[in-house]
Amino acid sequence: MKERIYEVMFIVSPELSEEARNNEVEKVKSWIEEKVEGEIQHWERWGVRKLAYRTHQNHTEGDYTWGIFKASPEKVNILDGLFRINSQNTFRWQVFRREDLEKAEKSKEKKAVENQEVVVEEPVNSEE
Repeated sequence: MKERIYEVMFIVSPELSEEARNNEVEKVKSWIEEKVEGEIQHWERWGVRKLAYRTHQNHTEGDYTWGIFKASPEKVNILDGLFRINSQNTFRWQVFRREDLEKAEKSKEKKAVENQEVVVEEPVNSEE
């Protein structure tokens, strides 16, 4: 089946050391690449930011990471399951499909095909 484009955002506990937070981010990145068999297109660490409200774990801040990746729709649910199982350090996450990016990509591909020039070669006349 055709791959789709997804966006992921997750928040890691700020109580962890910088190294531990980096390891959490790399772990999620490897889940996408290895377990979900996705292709990461964009990955951004936003760092520690203030939350809109205090969480039930009593956090007022979190270390945010955001990314865009391509993956098969059948495999994307694996990522949600991995977050649930390993949620002791990542306390918020969301994964959703980006249909707007898919449409933009499809439109770009269509324009590229339309703009391809057809090259017609002149026949070589061997009598000259």
